[in-house]
Formats: sequence, structure tokens, C-alpha cells
Amino acid sequence: MTLSLSKDTIQVTKEQDVVFLKNRVKETAVKIKMGLVNQTRLLTAASELVRNMMRYANGGACIIEVVSSGRANGVRLTFSDSGPGIPDLDAAMRDGFSTGKSLGLGLPGTKRLMNEFNIKSKVGEGTVITIIKWN
Repeated sequence: MTLSLSKDTIQVTKEQDVVFLKNRVKETAVKIKMGLVNQTRLLTAASELVRNMMRYANGGACIIEVVSSGRANGVRLTFSDSGPGIPDLDAAMRDGFSTGKSLGLGLPGTKRLMNEFNIKSKVGEGTVITIIKWN
């Protein structure tokens, strides 16, 4: 069972919010003494997801939590938006798939960087992605 030890919600609607969010994610990882490699993985994933949220949904919210399961601590990030949703999740989770004409990391790359990755999306309602990086 995963317990939430602290929780902070950040609204992301403009570029300054992206910088603020990334700083808070880093602070949270440092607070639980996460190693530098895992911090980098977490920040890379957070950057990809917040950029997608800004690009496709004009922003949204991110919940940053310190979580605990047994003796392990980690950081859980939940990105939620009210955007158009993802019409084909299977395609979006395939390597090389892009609707933004980019060679970005994409959702499959983000998933590989994390210990846990969950995505729910409904066309016309939005998307919620939850990731966890354990320490």
C-alpha cells in the first residue's frame, strides 16, 4: 500500500508555472534524499508531461506527493488536464509516435524512466497521468 506523506498542487497555465513546477519537483526529490540519477529521470519525465499538458491542453494541474510504501519513499506526480484527450492511447504509447512533429521523449520514454506509470484519457474530457519514482 502506498501512503501519501505530503501533497502540493500546482496549477500550470503559463511558462513561469512550468519553471516553478520543475523547481518544486526537484526540491521534493532532494527532500527525500533521492539520488541524482533518479532525480534526473524524474525531472525529465515531469518536463515531458508538463510540456504535453501545455501544448495539447493549454495547461492543467500537477499534484506533487512524497509517498511511502514499506521502507521505500518516492515522489508521485499526477498531471491532470481538461484538454481534448488522447483518441488512441495504444498509438500514443508506441515508440516513435508523435502528433507534434517532434522527436520528443514521448509517453513510452516517460514510462521507461519511471517505476510506475498510469494514464487515463477520455476524448473531450481530458487526461490524467500518474507517475512514481521510488528512491
